[in-house]
Amino acid sequence: MSRSDRISARIGAITESATLAVDAKAKALKAAGRPVIGFGAGEPDFPTPDYVVAAAVAACSDPAMHRYTPAGGLPALKEAIVAKTARDSGLTIAANQVLVTNGGKQALYNAFATMLDPGDEVLLPAPYWTTYPESIRLAGGTPVIVETTMESGYLASVEDLAAATTPATKALVFVSPSNPTGAVYPPEQVAEIGRWAAEQGLWVITDEIYEHLVYGGAEFVSMPVVAPEIADRCVVVNGVAKTYAMTGWRVGWMIAPPDLTKAATNLQSHATSNVANVSQRAAIAALNGGLDAVAEMRTAFDRRRRTIVEMLNAIEGVQCPEPHGAFYAYPKVTEVLGRTIRGRRPQSTTELAEVILDEAEVAVVPGEAFGTPGFLRLSYALGDADLAEGVGRIASLLAEATE
Repeated sequence: MSRSDRISARIGAITESATLAVDAKAKALKAAGRPVIGFGAGEPDFPTPDYVVAAAVAACSDPAMHRYTPAGGLPALKEAIVAKTARDSGLTIAANQVLVTNGGKQALYNAFATMLDPGDEVLLPAPYWTTYPESIRLAGGTPVIVETTMESGYLASVEDLAAATTPATKALVFVSPSNPTGAVYPPEQVAEIGRWAAEQGLWVITDEIYEHLVYGGAEFVSMPVVAPEIADRCVVVNGVAKTYAMTGWRVGWMIAPPDLTKAATNLQSHATSNVANVSQRAAIAALNGGLDAVAEMRTAFDRRRRTIVEMLNAIEGVQCPEPHGAFYAYPKVTEVLGRTIRGRRPQSTTELAEVILDEAEVAVVPGEAFGTPGFLRLSYALGDADLAEGVGRIASLLAEATE
């Protein structure tokens, strides 16, 4: 048996998550004693709220939480998700539409695997989060990239989507606020896209994980609320990770029509069964505890957002539009490529990110990971002092660049 026969073609074609790879490398270097500052991982630097941790501690002592529970999620958590969804986005759902998953990634894969057959195409606006295309391919579908531009605010229009649609198109991935760009679609454009998708008979998978992280005049709206025509063909993906600083607890969910949710639950019953019960009980406490924690984080992120944009735009050859949501800056650095930096001449943002890590000890994610070479993604979900120091190191390094 040859080495290529040892791994299936399906799995062999999947690439490692670039964001997790960058974060792992940065942490390894820090563990080795190097003063690396990491802009790679998309996770709040705040601790999980105390009352959420207390609920998890109590769950550890509850014998009922030591056993298997329903694969689709604890009934109390499903009810909390129903109430949270009505409270936060105005979407009325029932518990039989909810599947609790091991983070948003499993919710996405469950949705794609449940709705896609080989040959089905999925519209995916770029820049996109690294997991979307891999999850689509793993489920047997084909991602069809819809390019957007910095000039358009990284927003895909109905015309853009229609131009990429073919008879094989089955679904659209819609994300607002966006990772990696921080773009937020205006409510009227969300409604327009939702109505168009309904007219075309498409499914929409809308990722709402950053719903509470919007700034300035930006406004989050849920597509099935502003375009009720799409509600019966819409999957909403969400979780506690970003809102409550719970990335490591691994609790997400999908909301879908009952038949799709039932099929996805069947899949999960064979893949992972229930999400860890302690994490589910923590999520119940988070959702029932209100939004004070996210309000504090949003204030800090907004301050850091303005700081990082100002500092990046002060660097020669760097253009950074103002993000309106999430906690990422996505600067264009094409003017820096091909210049000599400490004896190295990076020709791609992958190579530039390597130079920045090696020479400035700052970890950033190259745009190739998001389908748009020529850009870098920097998460500003880190302390104010580290943010200023890290961007300052990048500025000093790039100031040495010569033709």
